[in-house]
Amino acid sequence: MRKRILVTGGAGFIGSHLCERLLNDGNEVISLDNYFTGSKENIFSLLSNPYFESIRHDVTMPYFIEVDEIYNLACPASPIHYQYNAIKTIKTSVMGAINMLGLAKRLNVKILQASTSEVYGDPHIHPQQETYWGNVNPIGIRSCYDEGKRCAETLFMDYHRMNDVQIKVIRIFNTYGPKMNPNDGRVVSNFIVQALKGQDITLYGDGSQTRSFQYVDDLIEGIIKMMASSKEITGPINIGNPNEFSILELAQKIIYLTNSKSKIIFLPLPSDDPKQRQPDISIAKTELNWEPNIQLIEGLEKTISYFKNL
Repeated sequence: MRKRILVTGGAGFIGSHLCERLLNDGNEVISLDNYFTGSKENIFSLLSNPYFESIRHDVTMPYFIEVDEIYNLACPASPIHYQYNAIKTIKTSVMGAINMLGLAKRLNVKILQASTSEVYGDPHIHPQQETYWGNVNPIGIRSCYDEGKRCAETLFMDYHRMNDVQIKVIRIFNTYGPKMNPNDGRVVSNFIVQALKGQDITLYGDGSQTRSFQYVDDLIEGIIKMMASSKEITGPINIGNPNEFSILELAQKIIYLTNSKSKIIFLPLPSDDPKQRQPDISIAKTELNWEPNIQLIEGLEKTISYFKNL
């Protein structure tokens, strides 16, 4: 039976990959996006599919439609974009959650929230488990995103407790792959673009801060498995690759893989930048039978190949 599925943020980096996967799985897909950070290019190849629909709409405004499932991904996710209009960012997370939860409640359908590892802030425990409440600055320059996503999680849990809405909450850790915006300031795309152009690679701080990078296909598999999981599994569940690398190591790997002459230069660390980020994925393994398959070198090779063709 073909499901009718709504994906907010469907023209974004992750959203466009999700739309493609859902179509390949035999569903009808409606992408809702205001194109603030999403792009038509990301979904261009899907537009000829009769089961795909693209609608320009901002989730801060209610939207009425009949669907069987909702994936709520709409929100700028890179610091450059979410800090560009901080108020708009927090409204997207909070009002977007309220509007989509209201829709899920009326239709009595499952809804998945794409939350983020940023809810852990600059963590005091390592690796981060879902039981950890986080260490977030509520008034910093990253707060519009961090606190917006934390509030969205609150709303999801309250709609579940008060209205019995079927919710799924995942916390996405650093993700990379084709269709990343080359200008979004994220570390993987930044380094690849700089390396391919032979420019200096800019590291913030001394490069010792760590991240765990997951390839986008692994994330999409985790999202699909979470949505298909039993009603009792609400999350939040970490979806990320637990292999941890320093930012300096990442830069060195990209220089090697692109055969670049780029030099690494060091700049001051931005405020509230987390020093460590690594998911504990025990729950994803046991509850969803999910873990990442694509490791960093293989994923970087695929991503570099995409950027070379841009």
